[in-house]
Amino acid sequence: VQLQASGGGLVQAGGSPRLSCVASGSISSINIIGWYRQAPGNQRELVGIFTGGGDINYGPSVKGRSIISRDNAKNTVYLQMNNLKPEDTAVYYCAAYCRQGYWGQGTHVTVSS
Repeated sequence: VQLQASGGGLVQAGGSPRLSCVASGSISSINIIGWYRQAPGNQRELVGIFTGGGDINYGPSVKGRSIISRDNAKNTVYLQMNNLKPEDTAVYYCAAYCRQGYWGQGTHVTVSS
């Protein structure tokens, strides 16, 4: 499975961008799929991920400000972020697990104050 993330760029503080992750194949059978991010000098951290059974886990840094969704017909997972802060500046990665882990190439989000 190849994952292609897009939608990043320069965003003003308070902005609400939506990131997209398109998979090269069907995601219908992929229960574990979602988003991570890595800020400069920091470890990669969870943003939000589907964990199966309709459950979603969000990371503490974005909980309440981000929503992930999926459109299986389009093989796409979305990350809607709201009220962005400069500390949300990071490379955002799409990730999936189906017998093995898969990572997309990441999309940069820079939040200006």
